[in-house]
Formats: sequence, structure tokens, C-alpha cells
Amino acid sequence: MVSKIVEKSGLKPISETPETAEKTLTGQLPCAVILDGGPDNKDCDRLMSAIDALRRASGKPLPAVILLSTRNGTPESLGLSSVVDAVVAKPITPERLQPVVDRLVGRG
Repeated sequence: MVSKIVEKSGLKPISETPETAEKTLTGQLPCAVILDGGPDNKDCDRLMSAIDALRRASGKPLPAVILLSTRNGTPESLGLSSVVDAVVAKPITPERLQPVVDRLVGRG
């Protein structure tokens, strides 16, 4: 579902597990990263430092980071890493995710 939504933004999605994503991130600079936070928004915490390093190296807030969450809120209100740019509450629908992807990818 998420990949189809990303494709509608004209992007080429690459799906990875949290365990393999860090290696993929070191080989390229994606324009956006969509993370599934899992039940407690912590499933992808170990990727935050790698994403932060990519942003520092690029000198821009790229890649944009979207967290798929079980809760509504902003990154700040949910106590998330400053690397997270936007939160989209589950269940994921095109109406919820598409505008966020378009907005964040358009800023780059």
C-alpha cells in the first residue's frame, strides 16, 4: 500500500526491513524515508543516527522522514527524534499519506 502511494508521487520506492535499511541508506541519498514505527514508534530508532548523518552530509534536511504511527500528533508532541519531519497515523490511506509525501518531497 505505501509503495503504491509513493509511486503516485512519481518516486521509485525501495522497501527494506529495519535490519537491512541502514546498509541501503549508506549507498544512496533518497529524497524521502518512510518508517513504520511499529506499536510504540520505536521500531526504527536505530536508523535515526544514519539518517541524521545523511542530512548533515547533504547540508539539507534530506532525506525527508515520515513516521507511520499508531498515534496522531506531531513529531514534537509524540516525543520523537528531531530527524522525523512528519507523522502519519495508521491506518495508512492515500488521502493521509499522499499529501505529506508530496509536500516533503517538493521541498527538496
